[in-house]
Amino acid sequence: MRKTSYKGPKEEVRALSAYVKLMRATEAVTARIHRHLAEAELTVSQFGVLEAVYHLGPLSQAELAKKILKSSGNITMVIDNLEKRGLVKRERNAEDRRLYSIRLTPEGKRLIADVFPRHAAKIMGEMGALTKTELETLGNLCRKLGLR
Repeated sequence: MRKTSYKGPKEEVRALSAYVKLMRATEAVTARIHRHLAEAELTVSQFGVLEAVYHLGPLSQAELAKKILKSSGNITMVIDNLEKRGLVKRERNAEDRRLYSIRLTPEGKRLIADVFPRHAAKIMGEMGALTKTELETLGNLCRKLGLR
């Protein structure tokens, strides 16, 4: 195991080393996977909104913020920009008129239907470095860390 420059207790060195490796791997894989989004003139957050609505159907801004791990202020800006491009539209929720549902426009559906398969293929390519067992182990470890 490659050690950090930190000279603390072994448990801390081990934890810091694993954390640094996790973050470096995350940044490297994310950069390689998301590179193609620039071709579609999409940010990662915009892609996240389009993908969530594409697969789950209309969602409120609060639901979208939770799904893509963004603040309510940030999600408003993301949706504003998608709406300006004609990719989504806000519709009043019939059950609670205080809420708006975010829906894809036909142009938004076409774009995400084109971009998503390439995105999935990039993820498959990156994760292809791991065996089936390693993928399952990685998934379980990430879930364990995420649920703390």
